[in-house]
Amino acid sequence: TVLGQLRFQPFQRVPFKRRSSKDTRQRGSASEVGERDGGDSGVEPVRRQDDNRRISEGSGCDDDSMITAIDNREVGRLLPIDTTARAGTSLNLYGEPRKVQIIPSVLPADFGKLGADCKALEDAGCDRIQFDVMDGNFVPNLTFGPDTIKWCRGYTSLPFETQLMVSEKCTDAMLPQFTEVTKGPNGEPGVVIVHVEACTHLHRALSNIRAAGGSPSVALNPHTPAEMIENVLDLVDHVLVMTVNPGFGGQAYIPTMTDKIRKIRKWIVDRDLDVDIEVDGGIKATKETIGACAEAGANCFIAGSGLFAYDDMAQGVKELTKLALEGQALTEE
Repeated sequence: TVLGQLRFQPFQRVPFKRRSSKDTRQRGSASEVGERDGGDSGVEPVRRQDDNRRISEGSGCDDDSMITAIDNREVGRLLPIDTTARAGTSLNLYGEPRKVQIIPSVLPADFGKLGADCKALEDAGCDRIQFDVMDGNFVPNLTFGPDTIKWCRGYTSLPFETQLMVSEKCTDAMLPQFTEVTKGPNGEPGVVIVHVEACTHLHRALSNIRAAGGSPSVALNPHTPAEMIENVLDLVDHVLVMTVNPGFGGQAYIPTMTDKIRKIRKWIVDRDLDVDIEVDGGIKATKETIGACAEAGANCFIAGSGLFAYDDMAQGVKELTKLALEGQALTEE
């Protein structure tokens, strides 16, 4: 029978060509970015010819037609990904401390004057601004949509990042819009963070962010094991470790998250990847929060109520940065 023939067909192993970490970190010029996006620079786009050829063998398709078919699919590792479009990362080598970045969340801001608050954060010396998008389903709170982020762009030139604390249907439906409005004033890639808990097809979501010109990043909630994101570290620019349960500001830091940060940083360093670790929740100017996270390997710190509590937010940025640098110094020791 047909079933019997299928059952006893010998299994053929297909050789797998491993990509080195150096390949994933190669940088190109601005013209190369246009080439990979289908620009008219006259240079042939980068193709994974070996993979395309293996798939086309025995299929009755020539290489060119198979390459076209593969490029038209939205599958992560076969997409021509622009690895130069990064946001907020520092190119430090193995073992060196990464640049400390203070990133305020606008959740504690006055939404009636959100644009003015964004300008105040820029004047205070912040590195980036985070927008927490909540749908009242994935987390028990409701914030704003893409238009609010777009309007804030007119008040500041700081890079943006958008954390999508939304259900899977919202993530899939609105990912292109949020990727677009998160971009910089000149179209620079903005950081777009999706939650592992809300993505059945995480590789596809991250690859779609990169293909749309964003900086793909992944977040995980306190109860989620670090192992859930281990297999996508080569696709992201940032890993966001939630150090409180998401939904509301002003919560206390969960101390057991420090070991999770340390585990993820070890994976990143061992694999020589260019990935920042962000922490979000309960981050204040104390050795027990920002200091402990920096010592464990985080270098990007989301400070909401911990920063807005200062009458002089510039002073708050200085104090947070100082304690983070002291934590990194402990790592070096």
